[in-house]
Amino acid sequence: MSQAKVPAWVNIALIPILNILLAFLVSGLVILAIGENPLEAAGYLIYGAFGYDEGIGYTLYYATNLIFTGLAVSVAFKGGLFNIGGEGQAYIGGLGVGLVCLSLDKTMPFYVIAPLAIIGAGVFGAAWAYIPAYLQARRGSHIVITTIMFNFIASSLMVYLIVNWLKEDGRMAPNSRTFDENAWLPYLHELLSPLGIEIGDSPLNVAFVIALICCVLIWALLWHTRWGYQLRTLGTNPTAARYAGIDTAKVTIWAMLISGGLAGFVGINEIMGVNHSLLLNFTAGYGFAGIAVSLMGRNHPVGIILAAILFGALYQGGAELAFEIPTITPEIVVVIQGLVILFSGALEHMFKDRIEGFFIRRAVA
Repeated sequence: MSQAKVPAWVNIALIPILNILLAFLVSGLVILAIGENPLEAAGYLIYGAFGYDEGIGYTLYYATNLIFTGLAVSVAFKGGLFNIGGEGQAYIGGLGVGLVCLSLDKTMPFYVIAPLAIIGAGVFGAAWAYIPAYLQARRGSHIVITTIMFNFIASSLMVYLIVNWLKEDGRMAPNSRTFDENAWLPYLHELLSPLGIEIGDSPLNVAFVIALICCVLIWALLWHTRWGYQLRTLGTNPTAARYAGIDTAKVTIWAMLISGGLAGFVGINEIMGVNHSLLLNFTAGYGFAGIAVSLMGRNHPVGIILAAILFGALYQGGAELAFEIPTITPEIVVVIQGLVILFSGALEHMFKDRIEGFFIRRAVA
């Protein structure tokens, strides 16, 4: 009963904002400890992320990957599943994109390759999530353990395939050949320029629009369909879901398939949108960062977009910060990112009881 008296915006907005502010406060103390001015550092970080067109483009480019992986975590989490395999699913999704582009870029136009590459990313990512999902639903194997294992298997598999089968002949780098341009996603600055909208050159491409469309579709799926209700029921109370006649094993498997497919879409942005070749380690930790993005965004698409932009700003602004103040090394920037993850993830409930108690006492009074 007391929980109902707490305004919804307290959990949705106030507590996450307080956690972020505390993370930045501690980050400021770290910067002060190494002899630099925290306010000056914050200025460089904000300017690097939002101060000019190119910086904004890079921020949104990083945010694109985090939206995909954040949505992937949120869909699974709504069903009570903790999918830590986004990194491996993104990796294999990129393989699907790369195989489509390598197979068709010499013969097919962009409007044929693009939808097939998107389907390839989703199918390959979902396929990689299927085995952990089946083991969880039918054999009781814990999803956390199996998805972590599959991250390592995906990494090893990609090394084997690229080095032994897909690497371009005559070069040492473990990359495939570069796709022909008809297999490249258009950059947004190229699309908007003919319309008179000038934005700085950056890797930001059509994948950002795809990510926003995914947010709308996931919102509709989770909150406006029968299956979404079944998934949320399963996540809230599995016993009640079974008594209500919900096929919990089937819902679990489908939730993981959708989650894996969303994570696989990282390959659209990285392989087809930016690198234009299949390469190693393009996931760059986005699968793990998506966990923090989902938690900070309260597993809601709108919150995930905002959290992804925040983390994208930390990535891009952190690079600017390390360039402008050499004593703040990239490792210190990683510490700042880690503190945000710590306070928004592991310590997200640190103030929850006190803040809710305050609003409950005000409501009673």
